[in-house]
Amino acid sequence: MPRARGKVPAHARHKKIIKAAKGYYGRRKNTFRTANSAVQKAGQYAYVGRKIKKREYRSLWIQRLNAAVREIDPNLNYSQFINGVTKAGIEVDRKVLSDLAIHEPAAFKAIVDQAKAALA
Repeated sequence: MPRARGKVPAHARHKKIIKAAKGYYGRRKNTFRTANSAVQKAGQYAYVGRKIKKREYRSLWIQRLNAAVREIDPNLNYSQFINGVTKAGIEVDRKVLSDLAIHEPAAFKAIVDQAKAALA
C-alpha cells in the first residue's frame, strides 16, 4: 500500500492562514511561517480587544449618566444616583439608563426623581 502524504490537507491549512493574513505588510502576508505567527498574534489581540471593548462601553455609559444626572440636579452625582436607583428598586442597567438619558430625557428625569426620593 502506498504511503499517504499530507500534501492536500497541508496545502489547505497553509492557504487558510495565508487568506487570514491578507492585507498584512511584507512577508507576513505571503510566507506561511511568518503569516502563521502574525495570524496567531492577531487572534490574541482580538480576544483581548473584545474584553476591552466591554470595559470601555461601560465606562462610556457611566460618564454619560454622570453628565445627565448633574444636568438635572447639580448636587447629585453618579454614585449617589446609582445608590438611589438601587434603593428605589429600579432594575435597569447602565446601558439602558444611558440610552434613556439621551433619547428620553423626560423618562430619565422621572427616574432621577425616584432615585432622589429613595435617598431622602
